[in-house]
Amino acid sequence: MRVRDYTLYMAWIVAVTATLGSLYFSEIRGFIPCDLCWYQRIFMYPLSIILGIAAFYNETSLKKYVLPLSIIGMCISLFHYLKQKVPAFSSINLCEKGVPCNMEYINWLGFITIPFLALTAFTLITILMLLIKSGRQ
Repeated sequence: MRVRDYTLYMAWIVAVTATLGSLYFSEIRGFIPCDLCWYQRIFMYPLSIILGIAAFYNETSLKKYVLPLSIIGMCISLFHYLKQKVPAFSSINLCEKGVPCNMEYINWLGFITIPFLALTAFTLITILMLLIKSGRQ
């Protein structure tokens, strides 16, 4: 048993956990997502389905579809996190209506916010996809 044999399953678990976590924060805790949160969801939610199908059929060739979604989502999450934590980024106003993008609903240990959690999930998915051997199906 090698870790590489289970990378699709691990990536799917990360995506499902992130999806359920975002739904928990918005639907149960009542946190209203800002615009950048919605963009992160747009890139994470399909990964739950795509990676689930890929894991079921052991389709390693799907990484070419997963990687763009996870990398773009990672960039959005990183920007969102920087907007929350770095004063120089706070002047960039993307969320003009509704909840401001620099709002921190959670701030665990002084650095763990919702965009940080999304960034972690996208990064893990990206790393797991890069660990998959090409050409094996």
